Amino acid sequence: MFGNEFQHSAAISDRDLLAQLLRPVVGASARQTATHLIGSFGSLSGVLAAAQNKSHLVPTADPAVYSLLDAIKSAAERVARDRINPTAPILSSMGDLLDYLHVRLAFERIEKFHVLFLDKKNRLIADEVQQHGTVDHTPVYPREVIKRTLELSSTALILVHNHPSGDPAPSAADVRMTRSILDVAKPLGIIVHDHIIIGMAGHASMRALRLLDTKG
Repeated sequence: MFGNEFQHSAAISDRDLLAQLLRPVVGASARQTATHLIGSFGSLSGVLAAAQNKSHLVPTADPAVYSLLDAIKSAAERVARDRINPTAPILSSMGDLLDYLHVRLAFERIEKFHVLFLDKKNRLIADEVQQHGTVDHTPVYPREVIKRTLELSSTALILVHNHPSGDPAPSAADVRMTRSILDVAKPLGIIVHDHIIIGMAGHASMRALRLLDTKG
């Protein structure tokens, strides 16, 4: 689409790549705009996350800039999600799932609580944002999570949220919230496979950390 203008992604800085993406929209001011955005949000991924969340990136920017960046972020998420085999148990493609979750959540500036709803064969039915929070907290209502699970005829869940601080280590509040969902889900035969926390520094799995024991 842009001819030979693009260089290999491994050999180009975030600023220069963003400038190339913006040039068809803003022309000669592309480099200046890219410099401002990278300075404000730290990386190309951070800029794309901000655009998708309708942040005020540049007060005087052409609305087309936001539309372009939003579309790029959506496309990246779609590519990552399409790598997850919809006919196979999601637990068999955890690497692809984590890649998708990282693209979607790692650079968010507020916490978002997602639920992955699975069928009886652990295939993905839906990925939904249940709550939006602040920079360090998301209110989660266990009965609402279970209500939605029953509406979708789902029998298993993977809980996911992000830590805008970048550190994916679960907090005491994260553990309490997860166990409160387990307490409601277990009597109904709903399985909670994991609670995954995404941060720029990586991810944390509460199952791997042995934090899903409601008696703990």
